[in-house]
Amino acid sequence: MRRLARPKPLMLILLVIALIMLVAVGQYLRLFERTWFNLHTFWQPESEQSIGLGHYQVTVEGRVIEGLDDDVSALTFDPVRKSLFTVTNKNSELIELSLEGQIIRRVALVGFGDPEAVEFISADTYVITDERQQRLIKIHLEKDTTFLDAAEAEQMTLGVHMSGNKGFEGLAYDSVGKRLFVAKERDPMLIYEVQGFPHYNPEKSYAVHVVNNPKRDAGMFVRDLSSLQYDERSGHLLALSDESRLILELDVDGRPLSTMSLNKGRQGLQKTVPQAEGIAMDDDGTMYLVSEPNLFYVFKKPAQP
Repeated sequence: MRRLARPKPLMLILLVIALIMLVAVGQYLRLFERTWFNLHTFWQPESEQSIGLGHYQVTVEGRVIEGLDDDVSALTFDPVRKSLFTVTNKNSELIELSLEGQIIRRVALVGFGDPEAVEFISADTYVITDERQQRLIKIHLEKDTTFLDAAEAEQMTLGVHMSGNKGFEGLAYDSVGKRLFVAKERDPMLIYEVQGFPHYNPEKSYAVHVVNNPKRDAGMFVRDLSSLQYDERSGHLLALSDESRLILELDVDGRPLSTMSLNKGRQGLQKTVPQAEGIAMDDDGTMYLVSEPNLFYVFKKPAQP
């Protein structure tokens, strides 16, 4: 009777190395946390408080934003004008878009460095980020404004975890709690909550508080952050990840509730969203998304029977 051949030491070493590499890749891509979340949500009924991102379906896919030579970055909904705003960073401009993705107006940005995000604060008032210098710049936009100069604007610099081109990528604003959420792309990936900027009450002293939530940030199973959206109705925060091709819903305690995939075949998409850069949500819950190279998307949640 022939004895079974013993595994060669080299083969065992290679198997161990392969296993270590698989674990490392899985950890880097956050696959273990994402798989666990998917299994958990599969067996558990959807929370009544959840926005239910998984139910959204694309209604406008990959429409080209005509008339731009530079790629757009970020997106915000203006409930007063009933339009969208985005920014470009090479030839810096603030651009107003219709809800169909057509250009309404363009405003030159002077001295804004590397603008990566824009957020609606109140009527005619917005905040723009300068990614590299980690500046938050408050702007005021009139109907006849043709250019904006950062030197004339209220601004502040956070200067935390500065790492070249991995700075502030997303903004969201809680108008009730007066909180400005600021997303740091990665290395490390963080969401700061800034209170006191922009300064909204001249009768009160200027005091800025910056806090973060390490537990929430560690629980986000995405590789980077590209954009944020705060939903006033639920108090939940939406986080967009370009590299993970995912939108993640976080509840008031920062726990993941639902996800929306941007891959081909999901949410009715015919093609994968190539490089998602910004999301915004209007008063009716319709979601708008922009992606490089200047592509426009609309997602809607079907009416419940």
